[in-house]
Amino acid sequence: MADVPGLRLLAEFVDEAQADALARAIDAAPWRDDLKRRVQHYGYRYAYAARRIDVAMALGPLPDWLLPLTTAVVADAGFTRAPDQVIVNEYTPGQGISGHIDCLPCFGPTIASLSLLSGTTMTFTAPDGARVDVWLPVRSLVVLTGPARTQWKHAIAGRRADPGHGPRGRRLSLTLRTVIHG
Repeated sequence: MADVPGLRLLAEFVDEAQADALARAIDAAPWRDDLKRRVQHYGYRYAYAARRIDVAMALGPLPDWLLPLTTAVVADAGFTRAPDQVIVNEYTPGQGISGHIDCLPCFGPTIASLSLLSGTTMTFTAPDGARVDVWLPVRSLVVLTGPARTQWKHAIAGRRADPGHGPRGRRLSLTLRTVIHG
């Protein structure tokens, strides 16, 4: 996406059968509900209040059902090694996430997020305040590298519908990252 340097959108990154299998595995696992949205952490727990991750927060290896996805992002999304940390966020209509840059000293140079069940509009904001809205279709993978990863904030507005795309449904977002050790 030329408007946001370092941003790529890979449409239909997973097929419908893969998306359904991922959603079933996610819904079979326990949720944390200490935020305004439900989340699941795999590999390492992220400390939201401290905005950091520590290797002492290791939860163990990623579950087997995530391994085909982590293998695919290495092959197709520019990861230099398999992600070892995944956060699943559940967004119901009206929920969003404020503008942020994923922790720079915590995570590697590539971050990706897979959208399941429903699409959404993600807003990217440049350091100079310029804004770019990007539609993330269901089953797409958004990949952030370079300036998109390190300089541009990304957010999802808390609204019940996306202009030009209609009402939102329940959305699962799988954010894949590599933890920086040491």
